[in-house]
Amino acid sequence: MDGRGLVRSVKAFGSARGRLALRTALRRRLSDSAALAPRGPERARVPGEVTGVEHRPGGGVVRFTRSELLVRVAVGGAVFWGWDGAGPTPSYALAGECPEADPRAVLEPDKGGGWRVVSERVTVTVSRQGAVEILTPGGVRIRRELPPRWWEPVSGGAARWVQRAEVPADARFFGLGGRASGPRLRDGTYHLWNTDPGGGFGPGDDPLYITMPVQLVVADAGTHLVFHDTTREGRVVLAEGQEGAGSGHDRPGSSEVRMGGGPLRCWVVAGTPARVLHGWTALTGRPALPPSWALGPQHARWGFGSAREVRRVVAGYREHGLPLTALHLDIDHYDRHRVFTVDGERFPDLPGLAAELRRDGVRLVSIVDPAVKAEPGNRVYEDGLAAGAFVGDVRGGAARGVVWPGACVYPDFTAPHVRTWWGGLYEERLAQGFAGFWHDMNEPASILPFGDPTLPLSARHALEGRGGDHREAHNVYGLAMARAGYEGLRALRPDERPFLFSRSGWAGMQRYGGTWSGDVTTGWPGLRASLSLVLGLGLCGVPYSGPDVGGFDGSPSPELYLRWLQLASFLPLLRTHSAIRAGRREPWEFGARTLEHARAALLERERLHPYFVTLAQLSRLSGAPYVRPVWWGSPEDRALRDCEDAFLLGESLLVAPVLERGGDRRAVRLPRGRWYDTATGAAHEGPGQVVLEAPLSRVPVLARAGSVIPVRGADGGLELEVWAPAVGRTGGGLVVRDAGDGWAEPEVERYTTALEDGRVVVGRVVAEGSVEPGCPVRVRGLDA
Repeated sequence: MDGRGLVRSVKAFGSARGRLALRTALRRRLSDSAALAPRGPERARVPGEVTGVEHRPGGGVVRFTRSELLVRVAVGGAVFWGWDGAGPTPSYALAGECPEADPRAVLEPDKGGGWRVVSERVTVTVSRQGAVEILTPGGVRIRRELPPRWWEPVSGGAARWVQRAEVPADARFFGLGGRASGPRLRDGTYHLWNTDPGGGFGPGDDPLYITMPVQLVVADAGTHLVFHDTTREGRVVLAEGQEGAGSGHDRPGSSEVRMGGGPLRCWVVAGTPARVLHGWTALTGRPALPPSWALGPQHARWGFGSAREVRRVVAGYREHGLPLTALHLDIDHYDRHRVFTVDGERFPDLPGLAAELRRDGVRLVSIVDPAVKAEPGNRVYEDGLAAGAFVGDVRGGAARGVVWPGACVYPDFTAPHVRTWWGGLYEERLAQGFAGFWHDMNEPASILPFGDPTLPLSARHALEGRGGDHREAHNVYGLAMARAGYEGLRALRPDERPFLFSRSGWAGMQRYGGTWSGDVTTGWPGLRASLSLVLGLGLCGVPYSGPDVGGFDGSPSPELYLRWLQLASFLPLLRTHSAIRAGRREPWEFGARTLEHARAALLERERLHPYFVTLAQLSRLSGAPYVRPVWWGSPEDRALRDCEDAFLLGESLLVAPVLERGGDRRAVRLPRGRWYDTATGAAHEGPGQVVLEAPLSRVPVLARAGSVIPVRGADGGLELEVWAPAVGRTGGGLVVRDAGDGWAEPEVERYTTALEDGRVVVGRVVAEGSVEPGCPVRVRGLDA
């Protein structure tokens, strides 16, 4: 913390809290300076020349004069390589054991003294100097990793390294976790260190709460995902390429990954976007399936203050005819901000309140912070000390930081016994009537000032028994906390799917739940950043996310609030949330006209609930995000690759939100095929661009011709909304019915559509052929 940070702390929290922040910061600096010696002189190293190979299943080891490289193609086509003995495990990203090697992939000599591994989906070549290339089955190069370089301290210790790569000149970069400036990542440097940016953030802020060394690269030659499996702090420098005009030469795009330590190992998955996400989530875990109610409208506020205010808000939703499925309680419901407690004066009968709300169809969701107030008499603190559960410092005690309760200690979620202990603490939350949980401040973050490192880099972690410091554990702290909560909830309520989402995380976090935007700033840039985050995270395998509607830290205008709500109505997590100082964020607080349009958006979300249930189930099965870039089905369309202000919701809908003040028309770029404006029924042909009306009452939404969309009918039952296929074309869709909030495996129903003699014929595909759908069908688009 610098002097300006201290001044902000004193102004915001008073001199006593400011002095505590100063003491904590000084203690952290002294601890790191004593425990982390300067690197001193370093020796640079490159692999050198090939000296020999060792054949192994799926590939083998290529040895160089100063290094060695393990290359392995797994069943399913994922490629792994690791330098200097680095294998696929242990890894926080992988779900369980490493996939088996493909027995058909064999290491064989290549031209120029190099080696190669040929598999069904990719070919991997290793040059004589250690460059690694990934080629399509047709021999087209999609990525070239140049020989890496290490810098090793002469006195010993972890080597830092750099890995440079080249991609096709037309390629576009996506991913790297949650980036506000995306989803397309332009030329620049991106930091890999999970960070609370401090207050509200917008498109220019980087890094944020979730950073991942995961790049998705889309080019004419194909799509691929590359993951550098190292949890240390690092940075990625990206530069898009440029194609030569006429007889000019192409300048390839480039990626440079620099890490302060850790193994140099990498996974690559190539194919179509759908195949890439399927392969990536096969490695890192299929997305957790939220309960059905978590796909409905939710409301939160930092500062409800009392059970009476909660009842007032829920009654307001019902009085104004607005659907609501969950209400979230922030830290103000705790007793003096202490986790796993309740303020009995303001919430005298929380279980009774939860039961009352559930009878009205509303669940309670609780915030859970990792910081534990370090004071005698705090049950969680005393039990954690007895269990040796907290992150240690270099003196053998518990490392401390400053969060909402004051001086705090932090559970070491990289220790299995600590995850078990912490997971058991959720029994208290369940007994209070909570049905879901959101993990906050788990980068971990400090409040004095925001963004200041909470734990010393020298703090000690178990790291699954290997031991290490916070430099290795920081980026996976939120991921490990999510695992503790998820596994604890499964043990406590084995018949119910847990609902958990986390502000921070890392590669593989989707197997425990989702995330949200964090404290996105109130304003039109924050609205645009909200969409960027959801799209980028989905391409990293995290499909369930959404923003704080209206932004966290300010007072949105009625127009901004409404446009934000309209966007969020088509995102997986639909939740309003704001800080105390931002005031109330209920729809009726913005006037009668805004309330009318907000009601229409929320009711449309409820009508589409069966579609969201289907998308959630299909995401669990395939890894495909609910919200997808418009190029998802046509990655070769360069115009679509540059489109960042619209998205696909599943296969069937294209949504074009209004992201600018005063906008009442939207230019929308369409993928190939026929698309219907769902408001007017007008048909439009893609590929191409159309201009659509976007009045304040709605945003443009288009349906793909031939699609089958499950919706909630007027009687509350399932209805199929079918959009007429074009003449000479067929269509169809998948439907997964709501099987409740348990673990029952629902059936995936497949439907086909065809235009025959001017009428649309809809059939359900079964083993014997095709049968009637078995539920009401509403055909649209025939008039067009």
